[in-house]
Amino acid sequence: MRASQLFFPTLREVPAEAELASHRLLLRGGFIRKLAAGVYSYLPLGYKVVKKIEQIIREETDAVGGQEILMAALEPAELWQETDRWNVDVLFKLEDRAGRWHGLGITHEEVVTDIVRRDVRSYRELPLNLYQIQTKFRDEPRPRGGTIRAREFIMLDSYTFDRDDAGLDLSYRKMYLAFARSFARCGVDFIVVEAEAGPIGGKENQEFTVLAPAGEDRVLLCDRCDYAANAERCEIGDRGYEPSAEPQKPLEIVETPGMKTVEQVTRFLEVPAQKLVKTLIYIADGKPIAALIRGDRDLNEPKFSRSQGVARLEMAGPDTIRDLTGAEVGFSGPVGLRGVRLVADYEIRSMANFVTGANRADAHMINVNLGRDFTVDEWADIRAASDGDPCPKCEGTLHMERGIEAGHIFKLGAKYSDAMHATFLDEDGKEKSHIMGCYGLGVSRLLAAVAEVSSDKDGMIWPISVAPFEVTVLLLNPEDEAQARAAVRVYEELQERGADVLLDERDERSGVKFKDADLLGIPIQVVAGRLSAEGKVEMRLRRDKRARQLSLDEAADEIMAVIAAQNRLLLDAADRYSMEFSQL
Repeated sequence: MRASQLFFPTLREVPAEAELASHRLLLRGGFIRKLAAGVYSYLPLGYKVVKKIEQIIREETDAVGGQEILMAALEPAELWQETDRWNVDVLFKLEDRAGRWHGLGITHEEVVTDIVRRDVRSYRELPLNLYQIQTKFRDEPRPRGGTIRAREFIMLDSYTFDRDDAGLDLSYRKMYLAFARSFARCGVDFIVVEAEAGPIGGKENQEFTVLAPAGEDRVLLCDRCDYAANAERCEIGDRGYEPSAEPQKPLEIVETPGMKTVEQVTRFLEVPAQKLVKTLIYIADGKPIAALIRGDRDLNEPKFSRSQGVARLEMAGPDTIRDLTGAEVGFSGPVGLRGVRLVADYEIRSMANFVTGANRADAHMINVNLGRDFTVDEWADIRAASDGDPCPKCEGTLHMERGIEAGHIFKLGAKYSDAMHATFLDEDGKEKSHIMGCYGLGVSRLLAAVAEVSSDKDGMIWPISVAPFEVTVLLLNPEDEAQARAAVRVYEELQERGADVLLDERDERSGVKFKDADLLGIPIQVVAGRLSAEGKVEMRLRRDKRARQLSLDEAADEIMAVIAAQNRLLLDAADRYSMEFSQL
């Protein structure tokens, strides 16, 4: 491809809308363009990267037995209603002219289960792995970060069907391997963490996270063992929370006019937030329940819901809180609270003489103590983990990192097959539900994740495997015959050898060409400049800017060797995961 024919509208100014480095660079480099909030078009360079990522994922999924299909994105409501997922809040819904409702696919568990229940009837047809790479739609409340959290995005979603849990375990490990190899071949480091299943569900799931300071996900890692979990999932346990030896003080009610928030109350009473207990009232499967956590902590709603085994958890509204406590929001407390189940975080055990709401307008209680003033119905690990918390698996300490969730794998079991009556006849002649797994890898999110962790102040630094071009040949002065001959020769010889190469022969200043080459992040730069008169060109690696002089007779071979070496490093990294898998 010649740069004079390539559509790559670069921007010199940093777009004001872009918060993350990856978003800024993808816009500046002409890789993507915004159409609406969370909706992007992929221009030629961006789409080339996307297709290369897709091909790597496709090869690795095929290698573990995946079969590619393409399912409809427009899904009838009836399928979603079978699994009770029609009311998922991020589902785009539309009504056709006949009054029939449909949803735009966020994932395809229902669709693929419908396919299998119709056509797979015997254990002899299992195991089965069906996957697609397709555009998905989610009505994200806060799209951000360009293609990191978008409302329309490209994703691989794979679904496995097995006879039993042992078969699922093997299918799950194979897809784990496919994902690990895909990330390694795309040139990004990752960690795998325990995660929340969310509306997809399932008994076990893990996220593939690319660590990045600007990532929106928080993950907790142990400094001693291999425990790692998303903050939404991270356990803390009950270790180290012994009763306080602080002498109990007399309980008092104090007036706190208009003081509803933790910050307002603690400032007014001149106490730290660590001395306050929040009473958060929810409705769990239709019944009131209260969570007690320390004032400076956040409630982990998924953990709270999971600890109570409830299917539906929602925060109580102002009217419900008023009916239960006799006060407005901001003044709820556990003392004297009737008809509400109290669930306290383990950390409350070690508190004494703390502050709570008084269940009375404009009032709080001070010097509240467990046992003397109230009791709890259940102790549970319900707060969000934070930096410095104890590891739930060993004596280590958790530390927090930020990252980008780029892949998520689930052991679904019979959740969908039971709901949709997807069965097969087993070897013993009995009808059994398919045991399922599902696996999602964000292609467009990985585009942004690679850009986020592989860039510098000048632009992208694409890994060779997913770069829009492997080599760019910069013809500094098109009017100079020696330079023009050298550039075209290297360009054509590289093309003949199968390299993906861009020739920048535009009528632009050399400074513009160098800046664009750095911005686009093509990993190998070949410069045809003044050395061309001596039969030489200069090769630079985008990552370190080190330059080597190459003779024209040897340039193509030398450059191809560099391409091969860079690809080999990525494949070696992927092969290490294969070796680990073979030892399981």
